[in-house]
Amino acid sequence: MSKIQEFHQLHTGKELLILGNAWDLLSALLLEEAGFKAIGTTSWGIANSLGYADGELIDFDRHLSIIKAISNNVKIPVSADIEAGYGSDQKTILENVLRTADIGVAGINIEDSLKKQKGLRSLKEHCHLLEAMRMMLDNRGYHDFYINARTDTYFQMLEPFSETIERAKFYVESGASGIFIPGLVDEEEIKAITSNIDAPINLLSLPGLTDCHKLKEIGVKRFSFGNALSDKIIAYLKMNASQILKEQNTACLYEK
Repeated sequence: MSKIQEFHQLHTGKELLILGNAWDLLSALLLEEAGFKAIGTTSWGIANSLGYADGELIDFDRHLSIIKAISNNVKIPVSADIEAGYGSDQKTILENVLRTADIGVAGINIEDSLKKQKGLRSLKEHCHLLEAMRMMLDNRGYHDFYINARTDTYFQMLEPFSETIERAKFYVESGASGIFIPGLVDEEEIKAITSNIDAPINLLSLPGLTDCHKLKEIGVKRFSFGNALSDKIIAYLKMNASQILKEQNTACLYEK
């Protein structure tokens, strides 16, 4: 079984797929060692590790080299977060998607937000992109490659529920394998979306949305923690660094 097939199947079983979100090779290897069944890269975490803010500010080649290092060195499937595709036109985005598939990942996250201005791509434009993406991947032999279509309705709209349902349905019809809805936390809305969308729903860990057992019960198939783990590690590093200078003592480095 290929990693693409393996990753696809992880979304169809009874268990909730919890992705280990990695930002470099070391974090990916440690997440694999901990027992995660798949890795999802975090664009925010990768950007932070290189001294940038999130939002496609890194050169795509540099971003892709980190994803490639992860994909080449873990045995479990990897899904690459490529934000909105690192391109201002469909041709560039499709080329970047194919380059990402070619390095051995099993899937991607692709979002509908605009990067140079606020707002979302029009429904028609994004569906056309997804259709072209699926056709291109199939034609290159990447059948079942996992396109996780992220919609940022809950980050950008005051009343996102109905727009989310509409976009999710059309994205699935256009070739998306699953739908990622960061910012969705209301239990009743989650239930409504999981029961009305014929594809696995991926949610993002947020304060108040952390219980995987509960999410499994209400139909969520995939759960990711994004940059939360990398942020926590950075905060821990800063705290210890400050403590060393304040106390003029390195004892904190050896405390268990």
